[in-house]
Amino acid sequence: MGQINGWKTVCGRGDLVANSGVVSLLDGVQVALFYLPEGEQLYAVENRDPQSGANVIGRGIVGNLAGDLVIAAPMYKQHFRLQDGTCLENPKQALKVWPVRFNGDVVEVALV
Repeated sequence: MGQINGWKTVCGRGDLVANSGVVSLLDGVQVALFYLPEGEQLYAVENRDPQSGANVIGRGIVGNLAGDLVIAAPMYKQHFRLQDGTCLENPKQALKVWPVRFNGDVVEVALV
């Protein structure tokens, strides 16, 4: 991952939906945010599905596959690791990921 150039506020903690995705626009790119309250886990991945080209990842289903936290893409059901964006079925496909954090009651995504 590259050097962090700055953190940008994308939404409030109350805008997140537990165990599901919400989408925010960050510098012209749709970012899907996934909040897993157990352990206060927060992930930021690209919302654009690389296989279909549709902006639908934020509507995917969060799950656990072979020990990896994944998001199942809604259209073709491929699984992407939330931690690094890698597609389990096709490693040539990947989602961009960003560092994300809570800063009090706001959610910030880092530009890299």
